[in-house]
Amino acid sequence: MNDANRAGPARPSRAHVLLASLIGTTIEFFDFYIYATAAVLVFPSLFFPAGDPASSTLQSLATFALAFFARPIGSAVFGHFGDRVGRKATLVAALLTMGASTVVIGLLPTYAQWGVAAPALLALCRFGQGLGLGGEWGGAVLLATENAPPGKRAWYGMFPQLGAPLGFLLATGAFLLLSACLDEADFMAWGWRLPFLGSAVLVLLGLWIRLRLTETPAFQRVIDREARVALPMRDVLVLHPRALLLGTVSALATFVLFYLMTVFALSWGTSRLGHAREAFLWMQMGGVLLFAATIPLSAMYADRVGRRRMMLLASAAIIAFGFLFQPLFGSGGIVGTVAFLAIGLAIMGLTYGPLGTILAELFPAEVRYSGASLAFNLSGIFGASLAPYIATWLASRHGLEYVGLYLSAAGALSLLALLAVPRRLHD
Repeated sequence: MNDANRAGPARPSRAHVLLASLIGTTIEFFDFYIYATAAVLVFPSLFFPAGDPASSTLQSLATFALAFFARPIGSAVFGHFGDRVGRKATLVAALLTMGASTVVIGLLPTYAQWGVAAPALLALCRFGQGLGLGGEWGGAVLLATENAPPGKRAWYGMFPQLGAPLGFLLATGAFLLLSACLDEADFMAWGWRLPFLGSAVLVLLGLWIRLRLTETPAFQRVIDREARVALPMRDVLVLHPRALLLGTVSALATFVLFYLMTVFALSWGTSRLGHAREAFLWMQMGGVLLFAATIPLSAMYADRVGRRRMMLLASAAIIAFGFLFQPLFGSGGIVGTVAFLAIGLAIMGLTYGPLGTILAELFPAEVRYSGASLAFNLSGIFGASLAPYIATWLASRHGLEYVGLYLSAAGALSLLALLAVPRRLHD
């Protein structure tokens, strides 16, 4: 029986495994971020026309939030099959779900063409994106960490995390290229659709790489021990509620920080502070380069001193950064805005690098896909789904300093949760 389970193609190299984990999350986050960018720049006028531009933007951001509520459902569905059938097949299905939803968005009619059916279909596709990403992230992290050699788990676990800044750079670069090549009328008429349609090429590339994978050693041991559970999500909720709670709250500040630095900052910077769209996107891309650079640095440090300690240091930095929110971003100047984006996104890399590894280590292998995915995506609901909306409401009524306090409060909650995380985690 064990021999039969082990039969099949030769195990791919570790480089192939890391590439498969990286390219999948890069594609998924590219899809996710082109929606986030379009939700600020395009969708308010094309799908949510209203007399008040602020109302249109808030309606568009509400559909942006919808995906975060779909992600726990995706983690439950894909996590079940990831812990029952295997990591490989589940990762392929998650990538297809996300990719199909994204391509369809590029084909949707606008409000002027189909009326209220247009935003309804947009919301449905956004829900599909959330389902796909809910199953993608956990599987990609496990693919990397469960193939890691001793002492390198955080380093391997940071490769799928690099998909976030790489996906953001690709998404932002696509919109910058379109803005440079098209006038405003053509961009709004059809140009914005190209990144969504072009995602199909990336999805096919990701599928080609992932279909050549085999099962991870950790999940193969679960099969060999006949330790697979009938309902992994039930076991997570019944047997590991403390790990689920701690994982969810530990990741909270990470989500709040990122979506304040990207979606909210882009919306507020271009609509209220007077920055040109292209100029602000270039500034964000510079900050995201620092985000990408600090992910491997934090992973190396986490392997030396511990994932928990690295996350504690990053949470403390988030708390401190909250008090710089108004002085830097509120100035409206180029220097202050560049410093704001650089510092905030560099800190984002420090917290994001070891996050996947520490969430995976909270759960045993037989329920790890379900548990890590659910913790990550529940944190997305509480930390990210409404963050741009809440921040816009706070800044409009009370000023940017209250947005900074909101961020610092999230950092404090994550720090307290990390203090309660056991020092000895699952192998």
